[in-house]
Amino acid sequence: MTVVTAETVAAPRRSWSRYRHPEATIRFAVMLAVLAFLSWSIAFLNIDLSRVLGAFPRLAEILATRYFPPDLGYVTDADFIRSVIRTLEMSLLGGFLGVVCSIPLAWLAARNITIGRRIAYPFGRFAIMGSRSIHETIWTILFVTVLGFGMLAGTLALTVFCIGFAGKLFADELEAIDMGPVEAMRSVGASPLQVFQYAVLPQVRVAFTGIAIYTWDVAFRAATVVGFFGGGGMGWYLKRTTQQLESQRVAAILLVIIALVLLAEIASGWLRRKIAAMR
Repeated sequence: MTVVTAETVAAPRRSWSRYRHPEATIRFAVMLAVLAFLSWSIAFLNIDLSRVLGAFPRLAEILATRYFPPDLGYVTDADFIRSVIRTLEMSLLGGFLGVVCSIPLAWLAARNITIGRRIAYPFGRFAIMGSRSIHETIWTILFVTVLGFGMLAGTLALTVFCIGFAGKLFADELEAIDMGPVEAMRSVGASPLQVFQYAVLPQVRVAFTGIAIYTWDVAFRAATVVGFFGGGGMGWYLKRTTQQLESQRVAAILLVIIALVLLAEIASGWLRRKIAAMR
């Protein structure tokens, strides 16, 4: 009987290569290129970093001398409280309409389940991309130009903004589904609507709900900016006090906005955790 020892077994030959770690080398090269581009941008734009760092003490001084103490009595006025409620209603309505409109567009824009590669897919992608490529402030200005100042223009601007925001996330989620149930229903002659209802929606229901909540969270933050440009709500109060240089009232409005955004963040986070527990 032959005993095989470690000495009798030939050691495997090492295959030496000129580049032992190509992925690490590529990552290092990319990081180096990004840092070089940032350095060149700072030099090209003539950005003085010392002035940027020195701006924070001056900003603190301005806040302490001009914006303190906040005029809290101004934000407890009944008209301002109604504007806060209008802002909340505008964000809810705009977010809801945006999510409802973005679901069929995401269905068309998902390459794996779209009803048509030549017409439906480009249309869905273009609609979502067009909504995302234009900022909500520009949409507000456009709708205000057509419809005039008020909540209607603001709600429509938020709706278009939410279509682009939620539509992209919905489409990405749809393209990541398991195609097994989809192919099974297609093989038995199910219609595209039936495939979407019974094979696609059950897989993305929880994710869609979380995206919808996050969309409302973002819409609520954007509602103030939309109001600043003529969409109504408390953004209009912020614009008026800013133009009239009423700094203490501006500070009070900013505190209200921060408090409302914090509450919206807590509420949306709590809802997302509840949804995650349903998985």
